[in-house]
Amino acid sequence: MTPTRDQELWALTLWVEKHHGDDGAAYIDERIEHFTTAGETGAVDMWEAVAQRYANLTSATAMRTH
Repeated sequence: MTPTRDQELWALTLWVEKHHGDDGAAYIDERIEHFTTAGETGAVDMWEAVAQRYANLTSATAMRTH
């Protein structure tokens, strides 16, 4: 079974969370800046989608800890 685009984006989001933890948002911002500078609009779109999922993940996690 081939993963969907949404599943791939969530997998990348979870990878960022696992490997960068609280610095994940900064890592994602660096990727967006890098690919913006490089003119790679597809990569920028992908990382922006990851940023949205990461924000959802971290806000859901924060709500569970309070």
